[in-house]
Amino acid sequence: MTVTKLYQKFGIPLTTLKNDLPASVVVFLVALPLCLGIALASGAPLFSGIIAGIVGGLVISVFSGAQLGVSGPAAGLTVIVLNAITDIGVWEGFLLAVVMAGVLQFILGYLKAGTVGNYFPSSVIKGMLAAIGIILIFKQIPHALGYDSDTFGDMDFFQRDHENTFSAIISAFQLMNPGALIITAASLAILIIWPKIKLNAMKLVPAPLLVVVIGVLLNELFKSSSSNLVLSPEHLVIIPVATSVNEFFGLFTMPDWSFVSNPAVYKAAITLAIVASLETLLNAEAVDKLDPYKRNTPPNRELKAQGIGNIVSGLIGGLPLTAVIVRGAANVNAGAKTKASAFFHGLWLLLSVITIPKVINLIPYASLAAILLYTGYKLTKVSLYKSMFKAGRDQFVPFIVTVVAIVFSDLLIGITIGMFVGIFYILRVNMKNTYSYLKSDNHDGTPIKLILSEEVTFLNKASMLLTLENLPENSKVIIDGTRSVFIDYDVLEMINDFKEQAAHRNIDVVLVNIKDNYKIENELPAN
Repeated sequence: MTVTKLYQKFGIPLTTLKNDLPASVVVFLVALPLCLGIALASGAPLFSGIIAGIVGGLVISVFSGAQLGVSGPAAGLTVIVLNAITDIGVWEGFLLAVVMAGVLQFILGYLKAGTVGNYFPSSVIKGMLAAIGIILIFKQIPHALGYDSDTFGDMDFFQRDHENTFSAIISAFQLMNPGALIITAASLAILIIWPKIKLNAMKLVPAPLLVVVIGVLLNELFKSSSSNLVLSPEHLVIIPVATSVNEFFGLFTMPDWSFVSNPAVYKAAITLAIVASLETLLNAEAVDKLDPYKRNTPPNRELKAQGIGNIVSGLIGGLPLTAVIVRGAANVNAGAKTKASAFFHGLWLLLSVITIPKVINLIPYASLAAILLYTGYKLTKVSLYKSMFKAGRDQFVPFIVTVVAIVFSDLLIGITIGMFVGIFYILRVNMKNTYSYLKSDNHDGTPIKLILSEEVTFLNKASMLLTLENLPENSKVIIDGTRSVFIDYDVLEMINDFKEQAAHRNIDVVLVNIKDNYKIENELPAN
């Protein structure tokens, strides 16, 4: 199928090719070491990370409705994967769990479980973006300085090398590699200056691609001049090199179906399906917020696409997949317009391991660290913090709590903490928004009027009961439900009880346009 037919089949205009192709190269450069690092951290074969990245590009992008999201192996699943492989005991048995997880995700999509993503508070999603930006900066500083003891792509505060994010930075400054520092400085200069050059011919070359080329050339120059600045192999990307077609296909693995009766497989499958689905929905919404065209990812379709991707990945020996914010953010920053960028990034991953694995193994981690440092800066700009602060305490507190929680734990724990704080503030506002009532309106002999809001739920019951109990004796109270579309049964019962008891306090209660019961009507089907 030609590129033209491919674009026409998926309704993608050919005019975006000039944006999508360069962006796909950038995402490929970012995704490659992340795939390898996550596989290493998960205790899985290195090539399984590459397989997952290829499937995330070539398969999920085809079925997904996300325009700028990119899927691949996720750092947030490393602990789950490591424990599952240990519990099941055999890699091929774990692959069966990945396939089952994909089937469960596909079913969840049909059950419209993806709509849960619509309930994530905006402040928490923005906090996640800012936190990922900070983590990218902190985590890439050691790699930028040539201190590569931690796996590339690790996002957790407490590292597997018994250091944490901050101690690793301190160690990096104490043990920095001058050659890596030179490559990082040159790379950052290119990333900053290149976009400002106005020559159209130069814009055809993405700055991150130039960064990688310069990084390779500088290290080769150090090597040819026998300089002590040369980077040793542990500071370079390492992917498996197949010397024959049979050896290449031997890197792919099929699941062992004899483990179908193993309870550990089902436990791993359910855990992976739930956690991967939540991460996908969170990351998809986060990337949508970065999309300059403000397009929305259909959540249920996304779960189905992820399910298909995980089924395919498990069948051929890949790690489990999710939508990944780091790849998505790199895609947005690189100027991608459509999901063709994600598709092509998967194609580049496949072609690179087939044709030029030895060239890929010349890329310094320092060059890739510079790209992620720049991406992190884009995600956590000072202007974002200022805008959230101006939005008020109800938005800023959940935002900043989410940022701090993610930075000092991991993505899922941080999001959970942020969600609890965000929900607390939502409930707090909701409880205050039961009715309009100004005490200054209550003069001697003037009726007290409580005008109920459009929706009054059981969450409003406590605040309203407190107000009614503190109304002065010998007064007249008008409870007006004219605006209300829905009043919860608990609240109706409480209002009627108050009306009966008010006579004992000589309070005259008048109910206006309050029905005996309310039903939610005209519900729209979920996406």
